[in-house]
Amino acid sequence: MNVINSSFAPPPHLLPSRLSPTRNSEFPNPQLQLHDLANLGSVTVLAPSMSNRKRKADDEGSGGDDDRMSASPSGSPAILNRPLVKHSTKRMRTNVSGRPLPLPRLLETLSADDMRNVLQAICDQHPDIGNKVLTTAPRPNIQSTLEVLAKYESAFQSAFPFGGRASSDYAYNRVRQHLIELLEALKDFTPHFLPPNESQPATSLAFLDGATSFIHRLPNWDTYQHNRHKEEAYEEMAKAWAAVFREAAKKAGGIQLQYGGWDQKIAKHNEMSGGRMQEAENELRTSLGWMGTDAQQTPAGQQGNISVRDQLFNGTYGMGASARVGAW
Repeated sequence: MNVINSSFAPPPHLLPSRLSPTRNSEFPNPQLQLHDLANLGSVTVLAPSMSNRKRKADDEGSGGDDDRMSASPSGSPAILNRPLVKHSTKRMRTNVSGRPLPLPRLLETLSADDMRNVLQAICDQHPDIGNKVLTTAPRPNIQSTLEVLAKYESAFQSAFPFGGRASSDYAYNRVRQHLIELLEALKDFTPHFLPPNESQPATSLAFLDGATSFIHRLPNWDTYQHNRHKEEAYEEMAKAWAAVFREAAKKAGGIQLQYGGWDQKIAKHNEMSGGRMQEAENELRTSLGWMGTDAQQTPAGQQGNISVRDQLFNGTYGMGASARVGAW
């Protein structure tokens, strides 16, 4: 049997070890042949203490890497499935210096009165813009117009002093300006609802019915000269009623006047005004004269005095009173 010379013994770190599977994996053939060791030539032999320290350092380094890999968030399925929150990177605009408001923001701060004043000033400076507003603005209706007149009346009533007679000269001096503003507004709005600007008699009469009530509520002053404003308002209103009655009589035979109950309404206004609306009431009677509005007062035997329209509705036109035409 050949005896192996101890001088050719392999270094300890090259020998297979049961405690280090890692080293075994590095050397798949644990049985080294002597001729292989002889071919190694000059081999640097490390001291056992140095090899142990090196192996310990390698083990610690490898274990740290495993620990870091196991603690990494990328290995967690819960984190992989969690949706990422997208944060907006847009920054809000900062006011680094003062500047005027944009036009839309400025208009939001204006009240209705401020808006009207601004628009009026612009229209006064630029008449072409005023004409454009007149042609493009919607037409005022009866309700909105009466509401404006009601505001003037409210300001007029609020200007009265506390105590004393409401018809005294002192009260008149306190409310005179508001009285003039109310009557001026009434004078400006009324022609808008008259023909030919307003083609519907029913609309014209409905506005006049409401507008005349404002005049009825005006006080009668102790001084006669102060009542001239109310007298002139009644005069203008009576002419407006008469103009509408004449125009309505030309359309559809004045049926709207016959069935709208305007004869009773104008009679009531004339009574409340103390006879100052007599001109309007006379015009209505003239317009309805051919319809025979007084037929109810005609004796039964005087069939010839009954109007043609009533005979048509009664079915007696062209025949005796006992006969009827058709199935009417």
